[in-house]
Amino acid sequence: MSIERLDINDTTGGIVSRCVAYGDMVHIGGITAQDTGGDVAAQMRDILDTVDGYLAKAGASRTDVLTVQVWIKDMALFANMTAVWNEWVDPKFPPARACVSGDLYRPDILVEVTVTAVRGKSA
Repeated sequence: MSIERLDINDTTGGIVSRCVAYGDMVHIGGITAQDTGGDVAAQMRDILDTVDGYLAKAGASRTDVLTVQVWIKDMALFANMTAVWNEWVDPKFPPARACVSGDLYRPDILVEVTVTAVRGKSA
């Protein structure tokens, strides 16, 4: 069994893999919006689209997500971010989720997400 590393890049100044899979496990880390010009809802939609893409490449789907960590710039944005989350998440297979606030990599980034999933186990 080998480690699969998807989308190795250094756009944040550090060399990272955006998605790593090993065995049944899929880890998606540090996803921010590709277009940071929008509000928190637009950024969250962008992020979740990216997450869907990585899940598909790794052989998983949103129903296979185990945990999600959300970093948000300001908790005043929480309700708008969560509204987008609720549109995306499958209510029959909701993952565990934590959300914390704090400074992010750049001032225009309003939200960042990491995901842990297991390949093809839920549905």
